[in-house]
Amino acid sequence: MSHAVLEEVRDVLTRSKLRRQKRTLTEERVNALLDHLSRNAVLIDPVSQVFTYPRDPDDEPYVNLAVAAGARYLVSRDKDLLDLAQDADFRTRFPDLTILDPVAFLEKLRQGPSETCPRSLGRSVSGMQ
Repeated sequence: MSHAVLEEVRDVLTRSKLRRQKRTLTEERVNALLDHLSRNAVLIDPVSQVFTYPRDPDDEPYVNLAVAAGARYLVSRDKDLLDLAQDADFRTRFPDLTILDPVAFLEKLRQGPSETCPRSLGRSVSGMQ
């Protein structure tokens, strides 16, 4: 976890549009989640800016955190992030990081260890997007 990601989570979960759609998403629940994350997540601070993404700068903190954490997977539904998985330059720069959607990630889990993923799946960073 990073401070930037925690702030993004807070921002997203306190948006009035989301609150109108999800009536059970109260301030108390948001604060409880953020408190839980703050107490239980490994905080990486500072996170080096090794990746910039002019197409969607809001996605940069997730990729930078994944790289800093040595994550093997970044799980997201965000189209801009998922498009990076097809970008040859990105794959060359960050060959150990795979970006995939939640369904594909669960399929990886279901398959179990493989030659490309010995012993465990390694760490993953999951975005709120």
